Amino acid sequence: MSQNKQFGTKLIHFGGEIDKTTGASSVPIYQASTFHHENIYEPPEFDYSRSGNPTRQALEDYIAVLEGGKRGFAFSSGMSAISSAFLLLSAGDHVIVTEDVYGGTYRLLTSILSRLHIETTFVDMTNLDLVKAALRPNTKAVYMETPSNPTLKITDIAAVTAWAKSHGLLTLLDNTFMTPYHQRPIELGVDIVLHSATKFLGGHSDVLAGLAVTADDALGRQVKQLQNGLGTVLGVQDSWLLIRGMKTLEARMSHSETSAAKLAAWLTGRKDIANVYYPGLIDHPGRDIHEKQSRGYGAVVSFDVGSGERAKQVLNRVELPLVAVSLGAVESILSYPAMMSHAAMPHEVRQERGITDGLLRFSVGLEHIDDLLADLNQALSG
Repeated sequence: MSQNKQFGTKLIHFGGEIDKTTGASSVPIYQASTFHHENIYEPPEFDYSRSGNPTRQALEDYIAVLEGGKRGFAFSSGMSAISSAFLLLSAGDHVIVTEDVYGGTYRLLTSILSRLHIETTFVDMTNLDLVKAALRPNTKAVYMETPSNPTLKITDIAAVTAWAKSHGLLTLLDNTFMTPYHQRPIELGVDIVLHSATKFLGGHSDVLAGLAVTADDALGRQVKQLQNGLGTVLGVQDSWLLIRGMKTLEARMSHSETSAAKLAAWLTGRKDIANVYYPGLIDHPGRDIHEKQSRGYGAVVSFDVGSGERAKQVLNRVELPLVAVSLGAVESILSYPAMMSHAAMPHEVRQERGITDGLLRFSVGLEHIDDLLADLNQALSG
C-alpha cells in the first residue's frame, strides 16, 4: 500500500485487512498453539504461537504501518510492553525518565528494575537542561511520556531525542495519550514507541493489550527476542479485538477531542476549579512545542477541584462517566490518580509532581458534550 495515503485510510487499508486465502473482510482468528511442519527441512513461517501467530502478526504489522516504524510487537498489556522494552537494559545501566510518568511505570522502575540494579533518575522533561544534567557515565536510555500522565506536561521530543542520540542513548516514548493519529515519535527520531493499547487504540474498554514499534530492524530483532523469551505476547482473541477497535480510531479521537476542548474551556471558566490541564488551552505550558510535534490535543482533561474531600464527592455524584481506572474509551471515564493510576507513588512524590489530592482526570468519550457538562455541573455543585 502506498505510504502517502491519509491516516484515516491507513486505519482501514493497512495491508492485512483482507484475508488473502478466502477474501474475508476480517483477519481470521487463528486459535492454534502450534503449527504442522509439512516438510521438516522447510519449517513453516509460524511454528508456535508464543513465537508468532498470524492473527497477532497482522496486528503487529498494522501498528508498524500507523507509527511509521519497521517492526511492531503486541504484548499482553501496556505494562508488559513497557517492561519488556526496559529489559533491553542490563544491570548497572541508568535511565532518565519523565518525572510525572504513569504510576505503573514508576512502580516498575522503583520496585522491580531497581532490584536488578537498573538505576533511574526522574526529571522534569519540560526543561532540557535538567535532562542533560541527569546524564551519567552509565546512562543508556531516555524514557519520555508526552503529554505526561496526569498533568499533561509537554516534552520537546525532537530536542530530547537529538541530545540523546549525540550521546548514543536509546530513546523510548509512551504514546498512549496521543496515539499515532496525533503524534508519530519515530518521525521525530525516537527509537521505540510504546502504547497501552487498552486505551484509545482499543477504545471500547474490552481488551487489555500493549504495543511497541521499533524504528529499525536491528532493534526489532532485540525486542522480538525479549517478547519470545519472556512470553509476554498478546492472545489471538485480544489481537483480533484490538484490530477491530483500531479501525475507528480517527472517528473516535476526533469526536472526543472536540468535546474535550469544550470541557476544558468550561472548567477554565469556573471559579471553583483550582487548575485545568489540557494542551489545547491557550496558556497550557509547552503548547507551542506540542503543536510542533502533534496534530491535536487529545481527549484527556485533568483538573483540580481543590481538595481530596471534594474530589471524592464529585466521584460519588457523577452519573455518566465511569468512575474507573483507565481512559480512552467510547464511554467517558473519570479517574482519581491519587487512589488509582498513581497510587503506587508515595504521597510526597505525587505532591512534588503536581498530582494533588484534588486532581481528577477526565477521559472524554462519545457522549454528547452538553450531557457531560450538565452531569459534571451537578456533581461539582453538590
